[in-house]
Amino acid sequence: MANPTIKDVAKMANVSIATVSLVIHDHKRISRVTKQKVLEAIERLNYYPSRSARGLVSQKTGNIGFILTNDHFLRTEPFYTNIFIGTEFEARENELYVLLTTVDSNFKDSDPLPRFILERNVDGIIIAGKVPSILTEKLCDFNLPLIFVDFQPVKRNCPVVVVDNNLGGKMATNHLIEYGHKNIGFVGGDIDHPSISERYKGYTAAMEQAKLTLNKNFIDFVEDYPARTNGFQAASRLFKNNKDITAVFACNDAMALGIIDYLKDNGKRVPEDVSVIGFDDVVSENSNGPSLSTIRVPKMEMGVEAMKLMSSFLKEGINHNKKVLVPVELIIRNSTQKI
Repeated sequence: MANPTIKDVAKMANVSIATVSLVIHDHKRISRVTKQKVLEAIERLNYYPSRSARGLVSQKTGNIGFILTNDHFLRTEPFYTNIFIGTEFEARENELYVLLTTVDSNFKDSDPLPRFILERNVDGIIIAGKVPSILTEKLCDFNLPLIFVDFQPVKRNCPVVVVDNNLGGKMATNHLIEYGHKNIGFVGGDIDHPSISERYKGYTAAMEQAKLTLNKNFIDFVEDYPARTNGFQAASRLFKNNKDITAVFACNDAMALGIIDYLKDNGKRVPEDVSVIGFDDVVSENSNGPSLSTIRVPKMEMGVEAMKLMSSFLKEGINHNKKVLVPVELIIRNSTQKI
């Protein structure tokens, strides 16, 4: 029989559709004889249980919503795409489906929520990256488990998966210090983002530990988003009146590449004149300069850890409000050198 259904199984086994669903879920109240009849029918028909059939008893959809803002879902920024892929890989291991959607980065109270939430078609939600607080508050009204990745909301105590941004900031800055640099700049877009704020704290801690002067003129927070073009603009301000800067730590790779673009356009060589290090280790085309030294973030692993938290919650029904801290790694390439 082509594409057998749960109805076909029920008819062959001479039981109800609900009974077939109970057998699929290995429910204890089904007798051994009835269970055997249903299993034999499933085997003879070569039937594979659909998600809706499984949900008849469990009252679960088997779907997990994955939300991020539009500006995080770009071809030029694969960071969150890789996190999503990690959730997808882990979801397969737990027979779950991941439904992806995006919302406006300026989500307002009047904006509609994603359809899979309004239609009650998900069992939980994973949110990747920074989202407006109004969105978080509206989602909490649905009493669904929420897990955040690369962002920790201030007003809500939810499970989170983040990298050790503070340590990563120290590692990047110490790498430049060990190469003999003293006049080290920092460029960060959206400093209110907890991850970028922690990277900046790591930078200041490393400078203070090395007893190096924190020159406020060497720090640029003006841009509201850490994009490549914004890195270019930040570098134009940074180097306009600060000719002594010999190295820059950028809050992410996109801004680091923008800085390199600016330096090349203005007759500076990287790393001979200025060393540049980024953060994230996101593969990106850089035809304007050397391969980028950076702090590697295991992006897919962050997605895997988020889905592990979600599947554990769905199985146990207990929200542990756990914080998973994923380690980072210093990757030295050709954009930094000893002074």
